[in-house]
Amino acid sequence: MVAVHSLGRRELQLQHPKLTQHRVDFKALPALPSVGEAFVALGTTIKVAGSQEAFRAVDHDAVLAAAKAAKAAGATRLGVVSAMGASTGSSIFYNRVKGEMERDLQALGFDTLVIARPSFLAGDREALGQPLRGGEKLAMNISRVLAPLIPDNYKSIRASSVAKALLDAVPRSKGTHVMLSSQLRRAA
Repeated sequence: MVAVHSLGRRELQLQHPKLTQHRVDFKALPALPSVGEAFVALGTTIKVAGSQEAFRAVDHDAVLAAAKAAKAAGATRLGVVSAMGASTGSSIFYNRVKGEMERDLQALGFDTLVIARPSFLAGDREALGQPLRGGEKLAMNISRVLAPLIPDNYKSIRASSVAKALLDAVPRSKGTHVMLSSQLRRAA
C-alpha cells in the first residue's frame, strides 16, 4: 500500500484516505514512519519570516532537518524545491542560503537527489493561506505579455508543474540532478 505522510507547521485543507498529515516543529522533528522517497518544498520569504535569521531557519535548517529525518526513516531518494540562482557564492542572501541548503543536502549522501530550481512560482497563494505579494503579481502579469521574449528558464512556472516534475524524476533518477524551469515544464 502506498501512503503519503506530510509534515507541516499547519494542516492543509486537503484530505485523502492515503494522506496522513503531521503538524510538527521542524526544530524537533519526531521519528518518521518508514519511507522510500521524500519531497521537501519548504520555503518562505525574508519579509514573511521577519529577518534573515528566521528565513535561514526555514529555507535551510528546516529543509535539512526534514531531509535528515527522511533519511533516518529509510529514504534513499529526495526531491527538493530550491530556487533559480541558488549558489553558495552568491552575493544575494536568498540565493546564498538556497545554495548552502543544496550543498548540505548533497552531503547527506542520498542515492538520488533531484533539485528543482524554478523561476517565479505561479499559483493560488491565497488558497494556501500565503500573502499576496504585489511585486510577484506585477511580474506575473508582465511575464504573460512578454512571454515570447523571455527565455524558458526565466518564465514563471506553476507550482503544480514543479511538483509533477519532481514526482516523475525522483523515482527514475540516480545521483544528483538539477532541473531548471524549462526542464521542469517539459517533465510536467
